[in-house]
Amino acid sequence: MDGINFKGKKVLVVGAHPDDNDFGAGATVAKAARQGAEVIYLIATTGQRGSSDENMTPERLSEIRKKEQEDAAKVLGVREVHFLDYVDGELIPDIRLKEQIVKSIRRHRPDIVFTMDPSFFYYKSFGMVNHSDHRAIGEATLDACYPLARDLMSFPEHTREGLNPHKVKDLLLYSFVPENANFYVDVTETFDMKLKALSLHKTQVGDMQRVEKRMRDRAEVSGRLGRCKYAESFVRLQLPE
Repeated sequence: MDGINFKGKKVLVVGAHPDDNDFGAGATVAKAARQGAEVIYLIATTGQRGSSDENMTPERLSEIRKKEQEDAAKVLGVREVHFLDYVDGELIPDIRLKEQIVKSIRRHRPDIVFTMDPSFFYYKSFGMVNHSDHRAIGEATLDACYPLARDLMSFPEHTREGLNPHKVKDLLLYSFVPENANFYVDVTETFDMKLKALSLHKTQVGDMQRVEKRMRDRAEVSGRLGRCKYAESFVRLQLPE
């Protein structure tokens, strides 16, 4: 069901923490870049609370994780990585966050936006609560794409900065439960690039073999649904003109 040709497209990938985008869509990002898309990452926090190391500080972890993300993004072919100034664990989908995402949309004018699916509060099959930051960034990005970035009367001061309204055509929400998706991207040729990128998030990936097995298992399930070896799953929303 891979129905997107990324050639010549502009792609904005919005996440809450370093590594979110790579886990959610790393192989698709690599495919898009390989096909000639211009891919930009926008990440709301630097993940400064993501450690159990008693000797680590938030400031040091922030710098480490930014570097990990920048290195991983290079592996995938991402053109630019931008970080906002939010604190890990405190993200809320308020108007300030939405405006910053709108600014990025109006600046980069993407054809396609990737982000988290805010509709999942928990995953029964995994016994896992969906991080509140994941839900917040997904909700804020949806609202930024529609209607805020589109509407002239939303943040009219942007026009004085040369940032005019922009209509996003395609939204792709990461689906960690493949059966809930409606769109599958064949990533058989770029899946190993995703694994390489994930391996660079050393502060977050303790046991890479375990992570690799989980990623392969999920990609195989998605692949069966998408009729290929490995796929990544999404909820695709094609927005009205």
